[in-house]
Amino acid sequence: MPYYRSVGEVPRKRHTQFRQPDGSLYAEELMGQEGFSSDSSLLYHRAMPTAIVAAEEFDPPAWTRTPNRPLKPRHLRTHKLDTPRADPVLGRAHLLANDDVRISYVTADRPSPLYRNAVGDECLYVEAGALRVESTFGVLDATAGDYVIIPTSVIHRLVPTGDEPLRLLAIEATGHIGPPKRYLSVRGQFLEHSPYCERDLRGPETPLVEDGTDVEVLVQHRRGWTRHVYASHPFDVVGWDGHLYPWAFSIHDFEPITGRVHQPPPVHQTFQGPNFVICSFVPRKVDYHPLSIPVPYNHHNVDSDELLFYTGGNYEARRGSGIEQGSMSLHPSGFTHGPQPGAAERSIGIDYFDELAVMVDTFRPLDLCDAALSCEDTGYAWTWSGRTL
Repeated sequence: MPYYRSVGEVPRKRHTQFRQPDGSLYAEELMGQEGFSSDSSLLYHRAMPTAIVAAEEFDPPAWTRTPNRPLKPRHLRTHKLDTPRADPVLGRAHLLANDDVRISYVTADRPSPLYRNAVGDECLYVEAGALRVESTFGVLDATAGDYVIIPTSVIHRLVPTGDEPLRLLAIEATGHIGPPKRYLSVRGQFLEHSPYCERDLRGPETPLVEDGTDVEVLVQHRRGWTRHVYASHPFDVVGWDGHLYPWAFSIHDFEPITGRVHQPPPVHQTFQGPNFVICSFVPRKVDYHPLSIPVPYNHHNVDSDELLFYTGGNYEARRGSGIEQGSMSLHPSGFTHGPQPGAAERSIGIDYFDELAVMVDTFRPLDLCDAALSCEDTGYAWTWSGRTL
């Protein structure tokens, strides 16, 4: 995490006596990345965070992966996955995955169980509705357009709030997700050319303390899933400080980088993960060279698959392809893609794009999961030719 936060009560010095009102010591928990060599936070618990009373295997909903064969572009209509509604963790419909990342979609109307992802960080994008993230670090509220980054192994619960169901895009990494390194100084400060900065980020502001005994927590780990039962509720942290915690950033606070001619996708990069990047396409002024063509040129990313989730506005380059709110397009390595026929000519003279989309570029091929095949628009691949196959 780029900057330091302190929430609740903490002693003046780390790893020194910090006592509860009854005279007993608060229990320290240091959460840190890369073996004590990277970002960390120090939490102070009322009870022992190590005290479990039971552990058993847990079987999550089954899913499978199949290669993108035959190789072709895909269009997924995620809003076809609305029923049945479920919780924001176990109800996820897994769409695409490789060994670095898994991308899912869920429409949720109930809280998740307490959950810990011990495989990697999660980036959650709120398409619609509202979300409260409750964790050992406190409460973090999110609404439509918010990204929420939940670091590896944070115990948390996702609670839909508001009057409408929560629509959530979930990006689960096998490592850590954060701002691109080129946006940060050697000390972690956002640089002047970054499209967002510390003022745009939100984190928990007060502790969340709950009482309870024999509390179940589902853990997704590198060898499967386990249900742990904690002797005391893990939400018993009275204070913490450090650089590692859940945080939120609104796509509406991303400041687009524009130019006289069409800018390549790296100018939209928002986060980086292990062998993938996340980009934000937001409403913006477009190319202002007198002979510019505002929509993208045909391109072939020879080293990556490109996934685009359409979440608002009008995506000019895709007009006529069937793309709609909640659509997800996959353009794999090995396929040249670009705007639909006629889009380049139509875009000449346009000076503003009203579009909102989240892009995930992966450097290993994305496999298709069962839910993707169930909501696929099978005619999408042929829309450039104008033929129906």
